[in-house]
Amino acid sequence: MDVMSIIKSGLSLGTMGLLFGAGLAYASQKFAVEIDPRAIQIREALPSANCGGCGYPGCDGFANAVAAGEAPVNGCPVGGAECAAKLAEIMGVEAATGTRQVARVLCKGHRNCSVTVYDYSGITDCRAAHMLNGGDKACKYGCMGYGTCVRACAFDAIHINENGIAEVDPEKCVACGACLEACPKDVIGYVPYGHKIIVDCNNKERGGHVKKNCDVACIACGMCVKTCKFDAIHLVKNVAVIDYEKCVSCKACAQKCPTGAIAGKIVRPPKPKPAAKPKPAPKPADADAAAKPGEKVAAKSVDKSTEKSQVKAAEPQVTAEKAKAEKPVKKEVAKPVEKVATNAAEQSAEKPQVKIAEQQVIAEKSKADKPTVDSSKLN
Repeated sequence: MDVMSIIKSGLSLGTMGLLFGAGLAYASQKFAVEIDPRAIQIREALPSANCGGCGYPGCDGFANAVAAGEAPVNGCPVGGAECAAKLAEIMGVEAATGTRQVARVLCKGHRNCSVTVYDYSGITDCRAAHMLNGGDKACKYGCMGYGTCVRACAFDAIHINENGIAEVDPEKCVACGACLEACPKDVIGYVPYGHKIIVDCNNKERGGHVKKNCDVACIACGMCVKTCKFDAIHLVKNVAVIDYEKCVSCKACAQKCPTGAIAGKIVRPPKPKPAAKPKPAPKPADADAAAKPGEKVAAKSVDKSTEKSQVKAAEPQVTAEKAKAEKPVKKEVAKPVEKVATNAAEQSAEKPQVKIAEQQVIAEKSKADKPTVDSSKLN
């Protein structure tokens, strides 16, 4: 191979490359699109979820809209307050402090409290079941629980619970709106994060059949509207709707709702039963009544035998007492009271005379007590 031909081909290719490069450089300068440098900084501050929850096609579209002033700095539901603060610093504005919104399935009508009109055995998809007469439930506004919203969520924030109803995890939800778009019955909506008073029903019908179709449905009775003192709940298209700006979470509407369609009802524990009072010990008189029948008979026989022995022992005493009572009582003759001498000399003089009199009385008694002997009988 000739060396000169190789050199010529290399030079020709190099020259063409230089010409094309120069042309592209000129075109990039001539037809350049001006890009706001803030849009690049905003794009770097975004979480790159590309979920579309902001309403724009991906994070690039949202960054350009924020830089152009067409979208709010707190418009990214995934980034939250921290991302909004960064975007506000880039744009030189203040981030509006708003309540975080999360998705919620507005239905509690699981299979045990709602009526099923037919057995669905097709594709496990809510949209497919919805094509067959609006689903297998009698309520045409209730969650069917076939998991279309679960597969649509990119953040694993929604699952089917044990009752067969879709349930959102508010800690994981970023309010991207994917589940709202996927639900064929529009039973998912946004509620403020952490709010406890929520109408968990999406039914738009009214009448007695509503209660027959679902035990926990809103029947548009209006009792919650009458109960609320803050004008924070109204009936809109036959379903109660809460104005969260006015609601103070007093839970009066939830307590008054007859079907339990409003979440947040206070469930009071049942009152404990009072402890049984200890029975008083039986009295001696009641001891026989508390004993068994056999024991009663034995106790009575023992009591009767003891009573008889006591009566027999007491009979002689009673007779003796009666005899004593029948004897004539001798009346005692009152003796004259001797005057007591006041002088000590008189008392000392009387003492020997008393002693002599006593000795005489004793002697007379001894003579009277001696037996008398008849001399005629001795001879």
